[in-house]
This record gives sequence, structure tokens and C-alpha cells, in this order.
Amino acid sequence: MSKKDIIICRCEDITLADIHKCLEQGYTTFEELKRILRVGMGPCQGQTCSSLIQKEIAIFLKKKAEDVLLQKTRPLVTGVKLQDIADSADE
Repeated sequence: MSKKDIIICRCEDITLADIHKCLEQGYTTFEELKRILRVGMGPCQGQTCSSLIQKEIAIFLKKKAEDVLLQKTRPLVTGVKLQDIADSADE
């Protein structure tokens, strides 16, 4: 199977080829890949892709997977109703 056919981040439709291309360009941390490719920023917030990306970075850097830092998560504090946003736009 081609690297272009292997989806790593389903939320953002990022392939293994996309990950490897960024690694080869010098982006070697999860945070850098997150900013370039938006991995870990979809609806699942990296629940499905973070360990896969961590392993790919580790293989590329010839490190143990546990030595590669994962993304920083920033969960929402509270939800905001769209009506509240619309109401405040009038003010």
C-alpha cells in the first residue's frame, strides 16, 4: 500500500506521505506538525492519530516513542450558544 493511501489523521485527512514530507522538511515535533498539517485539531482532538504520529516521529528520529512528546491539549472550558454570539454582535 502506498503512503498516499494510508490515512493517519482521519479528521483532517492527513496521509502518511504528508507526515513523512513534513518530517523530511525538518518539522520533527508533534506541535510543529500540528501547526503545519492541523493533525490533532479535528473533532477527536488527536484521540485516534496522536499515537500513530508519535510513532512515526520516533522512527524518523530513531528514538523510543515514549521519548517523543505528544501534543498539548487545550480543551474548551465551556460551550457557547450561537444565539449568545449573535446577540452580542448587536451590542
